[in-house]
Amino acid sequence: MSFVSTDTETNTATAPVKFTVGAIKEINKLVSADDFPVNQALRVGVKGGGCSGMTYVLGFDEKTGDDEEFIIDGIRVYMNKSHQMYLFGMQIDFQQGLNSRGFIFENPNATKTCGCGSSFSS
Repeated sequence: MSFVSTDTETNTATAPVKFTVGAIKEINKLVSADDFPVNQALRVGVKGGGCSGMTYVLGFDEKTGDDEEFIIDGIRVYMNKSHQMYLFGMQIDFQQGLNSRGFIFENPNATKTCGCGSSFSS
């Protein structure tokens, strides 16, 4: 399966987020499943909530009219245009350690984060 979009509106110049090698490996493992929907891509965003005010969104979804599409390290990513100011410069990692397992968000725009690292304020 190819994650590279042929859509002419895909932005490859300035990706607002970066993925570590571990995150790329895990995302590629998830999207390589035989039953992965071809009309979906990785959504990176934010939503209100969490103990620090905003929560990260990371999942697979269809493109909406408010989205910008990026190809980041060969991965097709949808991001709502209004979320980019909260996420620009963020790095997403995936860890499989004894103390933590999952995606980790390192956001330079966050002025406060919760203990679990899944919510922030800016």
